[in-house]
Amino acid sequence: MAIGEGLRGKRVFVTGHTGFKGSWLVMLLDRVGAHITGYSLAPPTNPSLFEAAMLRELVANHHEADIRDVPRLASAVAAAQPDVVMHLAAQPLVRLSHREPLETFSTNVIGTASILDAVRGLSKPCAVIVVTSDKCYEPHDSGKAHDEANSMGGRDPYSASKGAAELVTAAYRCSYFPPERLPEHGVQLATARAGNVIGGGDWAEDRIVTDIVRHLVAGEPVPVRNPAAVRPWQHVLEPLSGYLTLAEAMLAEPGPRWCTGWNFGPAAGDDITVRDLTEIFIDAWGSGSWEDRHDPRAPIETHVLRLTIDKALAALPWRPQLSGRDAIHRTAAWFRNFATSPAAARALCDADIQGYESLGIACYPSDRIRAVR
Repeated sequence: MAIGEGLRGKRVFVTGHTGFKGSWLVMLLDRVGAHITGYSLAPPTNPSLFEAAMLRELVANHHEADIRDVPRLASAVAAAQPDVVMHLAAQPLVRLSHREPLETFSTNVIGTASILDAVRGLSKPCAVIVVTSDKCYEPHDSGKAHDEANSMGGRDPYSASKGAAELVTAAYRCSYFPPERLPEHGVQLATARAGNVIGGGDWAEDRIVTDIVRHLVAGEPVPVRNPAAVRPWQHVLEPLSGYLTLAEAMLAEPGPRWCTGWNFGPAAGDDITVRDLTEIFIDAWGSGSWEDRHDPRAPIETHVLRLTIDKALAALPWRPQLSGRDAIHRTAAWFRNFATSPAAARALCDADIQGYESLGIACYPSDRIRAVR
């Protein structure tokens, strides 16, 4: 069954649809026949997956605008009359947040409030998923995995902005969309916290895969800033399938239990350091080398970051399908093939999606989907 089958024919409003994860989400929604409205800035990189895969033609209503343009956003949401809202628009880079903290806080916090206020003005039942980050949590110095009950926090502008976005969402949930009064307002509001996402078509600045590919293509050693750091690496299709499974559940069985935060990460124990990721990627690429470029003067980042996904495993028919090693191999293959045939970007994504679906990802059966009342 296709990922997100329960959204077939639904009106879905996606913010950040021109970004890396947003582009993959557009392809998944198109495959199940969802009616997509996209609201985002122009593609943030050159090249970009959105343009390379020619995804504009898949979006019924394409708005190229700032998430903080409140009147324009409200107008777009009102025109779309969405059944589902998926908020991905963000400033997603840790190192850029150190250089541009005010822009980061404005985009990630005020932007989140802007889309939630547009939903508040809609006065229509819908399912809303605000995508934040695994970095929204107050760091554990022990390296213990974060579960959904942990405190929000952040010791850098990006992480703090994502923790603040969670608090904004919680405030709107309590003030305007209280789960215990769901029959009155019909808005189910959840947040989704994903691990470190990799996959074909991510050319964002300072991302590890972007750095690896750029240096391998140039025949240069890959500079690695924090080789011992541990991250919850996962292929882009893993969290996206989680978001869509959550949206399907909200439509199929509306209820307060969905109106909370959800972690989507790799399986427990699938720990991969930045060094491991780099070496596995280089091996899959077939050539190359790396060198340690650790700089003690660089902005501090969390050394060990893990997520507990027990809640999603217990409540949703979702589970990780790929190991971290599998995710790295698929990502390396995508970029290697793209390097020789840039026109094949969408075909490469389609092949990854078909291969992922063949693993048997569970979802809500379409005959259980009903309108939110």
